[in-house]
Amino acid sequence: MDQPAPAATPAPPARLVVLATGGTIACTRDRAGALVPTRSGAELVAEVAARFPDGALEVEVRELARLDSAALTMADVDAVVEACHGALADPGVTGVVVLHGTDTMEETAAAVDLFHDDPRPVVFTGAQRPADDPEADGPGNLFEAMVVAADASARGIGALIVFGHAVLPARGAVKWHAQDPLAFATNAPEDPPRPAPLPRVALAGTRVDVIAAYPGADGALVDAALAAGAEGLVLVGYGAGNIGGAFAAAAVRALDAGVPVVMCTRVPRGVVRGDYGGAGGGATLAARGVIGAGCLHAGQARVALAAALAAGVHPQTLFDAPD
Repeated sequence: MDQPAPAATPAPPARLVVLATGGTIACTRDRAGALVPTRSGAELVAEVAARFPDGALEVEVRELARLDSAALTMADVDAVVEACHGALADPGVTGVVVLHGTDTMEETAAAVDLFHDDPRPVVFTGAQRPADDPEADGPGNLFEAMVVAADASARGIGALIVFGHAVLPARGAVKWHAQDPLAFATNAPEDPPRPAPLPRVALAGTRVDVIAAYPGADGALVDAALAAGAEGLVLVGYGAGNIGGAFAAAAVRALDAGVPVVMCTRVPRGVVRGDYGGAGGGATLAARGVIGAGCLHAGQARVALAAALAAGVHPQTLFDAPD
């Protein structure tokens, strides 16, 4: 007589660590109508926990801060990086979710990605509408972020942004709309290559300034940044990475002073490359040593340059990722 097949052993629950930093997802309106972060990470997770089957998920919430992300400093970014590594030091953790304001999410996600040396995912999410809005998008974004962080297919990709039903690699991501629930887009190619992870170093204390080009710009802002102690510069140029002649002369002065210069573009889509000649053309600047930011816009280019300087690696290695 055939023996009955043994009962299948249930899969162990996925274990997630949720790091709460504040942002709109944690905000409610005060009496004056202003948004203030009041909700804890535990409260936000409790709102969506019932959507998961019993026994499918274990979640630990760690409160890092309760801030508007516009107020974050590089020291705060360092704290998020360290908290992600601390969570993943436990081999039983499946993935990490970071609740973060949208204003500077792309910078913090880029920083985590640069130092992320683990196949398990770190997923950033947040909200465009506050927690007390009748059409709050935070619970849906958090639910989807937790689903992605618990999914084996998210391993080996690096840091991600999950927002408005989109799943985006952190590298090249940018907030593209101030109010739309689909807050983020990407300027990166599909499956963007990532540079080798950096050894963990603090970003706080490394000064990198961002200066935008405009018609007729001279070198005054570049000179002022150098006088203030900038260790690196990110220039926001036109098109594929071009600027005016006087501005370019100031960039060359920075290079001659040993200060690395990275060129990004104000254009929403497309990469920086040296196509044009002339004093401020991309080809001329590249020949003088200006580094093209590739698909990275100013915020992420600043983080990458600061990370390279702090880690003592050539900045070019963080902008020319291997194929």
